[in-house]
Amino acid sequence: MGVLQENLLENAQRMAALAEDAAFGAAFDRAADAMITSLRQGGTLLACGNGGSMTNAQHFAEELTGRFRGNRPPLRAMAISDPSHLTCVANDYGYEYVFSKFVEAFARPGDVLLALSTSGKSPNVLRAAEAMKAAGGIVVASSATAESPLGQVADVTIALGASRWADRVQESELVVIHSLMQAIEDGFGYSAE
Repeated sequence: MGVLQENLLENAQRMAALAEDAAFGAAFDRAADAMITSLRQGGTLLACGNGGSMTNAQHFAEELTGRFRGNRPPLRAMAISDPSHLTCVANDYGYEYVFSKFVEAFARPGDVLLALSTSGKSPNVLRAAEAMKAAGGIVVASSATAESPLGQVADVTIALGASRWADRVQESELVVIHSLMQAIEDGFGYSAE
């Protein structure tokens, strides 16, 4: 068996286990409901993460402001990924503040932060979650486990299951992000065209 086949089989097993996990499904539903409610009330969805999780955060925001499966009006979403902001804050305050300073500037009560951290221990993501809570917003975390520091701060934690490799968790994270986008579009009655 080759590398690709091994990776596909491992991912299939992870996805099957998540599909059967009732707590995972319930957390996902709570996260989607929080996001739909926020958007209906004029709120904004913010997203952050490091490395591959930042890429997933950007993908989440661009699909909502652009399109996912069908044509529809743009939805309010922002990834915390502006290079000027990130490098300014990292230089002036430290890397652990790159996301929280953005949240402090833009978050309003009722907004939702999608906080992505495969380990659930990233100090900058944790600070962003704390800043969102202080702003009166809701934190949806996605990490390997709900018992992580991030999971303890979040209002909802979508626990993706531990893996010895971060990329496996990020691949599950991407499926969750696509599913959140679909749930949001469905929640607004937008059909794929």
